[in-house]
Amino acid sequence: MIDNIENVELQYLTLTDYQELKNTMIEAYSNMPNSYWKESHIKALIDKFPEGQVVIKINNELAGCALSIVVDYDKFDEHHTYKDITGNYTFETHNSEGDVLYGIDVFIKSEYRGLRLGRRLYDYRKELAEKLNLRGIAFGGRIPNYHKFAKELSPKEYIEKVQRKEIYDPVLNFQMSNAFHPSKILKGYLEGDEASNEFAVLLKWDNIYFEKPTKKAHTNKKIIRLGLIQWQMRLYKDLDELMQQAEYFIDSLSAYRSDFALFPEFFNAPLMADNNHLPESEAIRELAKFTPGIVQKFSELAIAYNINVITGSMPEIKNELLYNVGYICKRDGTTERYEKLHVTPDEAKVWGMQGGNELRTYDTDCGKIGVLICYDSEFPELSRLLADEGMDILFVPFLTDTQNGYSRVRHCAQARAIENECYVAIAGSVGNLPKVHNMDIQYAQSMVFTPCDFSFPANGIKAEATTNTEMIVIADVDIDLLRELNKFGSVRNLKDRRTDIFNLTKTNKA
Repeated sequence: MIDNIENVELQYLTLTDYQELKNTMIEAYSNMPNSYWKESHIKALIDKFPEGQVVIKINNELAGCALSIVVDYDKFDEHHTYKDITGNYTFETHNSEGDVLYGIDVFIKSEYRGLRLGRRLYDYRKELAEKLNLRGIAFGGRIPNYHKFAKELSPKEYIEKVQRKEIYDPVLNFQMSNAFHPSKILKGYLEGDEASNEFAVLLKWDNIYFEKPTKKAHTNKKIIRLGLIQWQMRLYKDLDELMQQAEYFIDSLSAYRSDFALFPEFFNAPLMADNNHLPESEAIRELAKFTPGIVQKFSELAIAYNINVITGSMPEIKNELLYNVGYICKRDGTTERYEKLHVTPDEAKVWGMQGGNELRTYDTDCGKIGVLICYDSEFPELSRLLADEGMDILFVPFLTDTQNGYSRVRHCAQARAIENECYVAIAGSVGNLPKVHNMDIQYAQSMVFTPCDFSFPANGIKAEATTNTEMIVIADVDIDLLRELNKFGSVRNLKDRRTDIFNLTKTNKA
């Protein structure tokens, strides 16, 4: 390693660098005679794709280089050779409309090794792939130590031992440490690479920010603003007065440009006061008669205030059976229905409520979301199935009367955020309803939870309401941070599951 480094600079490669580049390549590939690019090759690369050809200079001396092209990857066989991918070294395979950045070469001058210059070059490639909206990066990686083990190990066995750190391979180890994953073994990849027995490993890096081009007019939001309503239970003279209060909160959240408004479970329970003389099981069925009108009004408000409304939950009668359901009223005018799958012993005993059967994610203009009503959040299998379907945000409307009941929902919801690498928003009601049986008191603290890693709050809490106080909570959540966590997190709960020893599937019950 050289001393007295005054300047390290990443630059685009130019033809004036050629002689220095040639000398560096001859040294880097000393075991492969005549393995340097001619000036005509370098000129072709620079002419076709100048952004893809970069050098690192230390004290104005060339220390390393990375060469690459963009290809339409699906046009190549997965078992391609170096000649195939480069068009017999003409680089006619470069396609500015392609979808994968293909690495042609990376090398570092020996005296500068150990300075992590290779990492800088790979990081540049990753940033370039993101900038150009490419699916990812691919290249054939040499395995220069393989010739020492070729008689006793197949290439597959060799790679597995390198992955398990039982064998050290300077090239492959370095590439895997930079987030490139082995995909295939390429036989006869590079002519004259005797150290690798002409085998190579197809290494790939996936661009988590890639967006498939579309001709449709659309926006792809990455920062989502969540609005939570911590609802005060109070008596209302009729449905219009209750919806007036609901509209007030929607208006407030819309003024802050929120993308979602989340109401609590059974927020409309005050309307049961007029039927408090009836048995609880009859009073709740009377409340269910308001549900169609409430959903219609929420849908109108979602359009008028340009916000997606998650209606918490309400009782609904279907085929004479009583369910606890809610609706996602989207700002484009469409609605989606969700059901509480696990009813509490109290709901079953006092109201005669049934558990629903449908569990799924919902597509919105802010990505895929899931909704689990209160008690459902205490069953980790449900949210894991939704995470497998691509859920980014889980909404949990809840209703709890005591602090210990609230604590169950709160701590389970936070666990769901960590184990499923998603955001979880919970909203509940506060106050009391002395004139409604079985709905006497409420305890709540609405919150937004995140995973616990460096890009998120250390305690996993993005925002929280004041306990037992009517208010709104507004929080921005970044979807890209979830993608980064899934790929590069300190722990990766979704990727590291041992699906070789356990599996989780949904049954089709409807």
